[in-house]
Amino acid sequence: MNISSIVVKTLVKNLDAVVTSLKNCEACDYHMHDEEGRIIITIEGANVEEDLKKLRVVEQLPFVIAAEMQMAYSEDELDQNMEILKNSDVIPKGINDNDINPEDILYNGDLKKKDLEAFSRQLDTAQIQKA
Repeated sequence: MNISSIVVKTLVKNLDAVVTSLKNCEACDYHMHDEEGRIIITIEGANVEEDLKKLRVVEQLPFVIAAEMQMAYSEDELDQNMEILKNSDVIPKGINDNDINPEDILYNGDLKKKDLEAFSRQLDTAQIQKA
């Protein structure tokens, strides 16, 4: 079980509409908001992939400017995924090679542009194959 807190941002003029949408949304639980258009919600999922799908639902609600995951808690998934990452090719072997100069490592990413759902599925597949 994963639990993640999300900060949702909207314009003040749309605050009531967004709060109402979030309270009625089955993908999340509404907790509080301020008068500047910041809203706190939580989402729960069986795994990271489910969390991200629910986050996408919230992001698509009318008048939502942004919905960003702030904190996440995972009961079981983190330890399992760390073990998978240590023993798989998901992360290039060179990352753990102490003989490689860090300046020679090519950076290829920006988390905002990554397909985190596909990455999560890849970890889930590796976990199933390990079992």
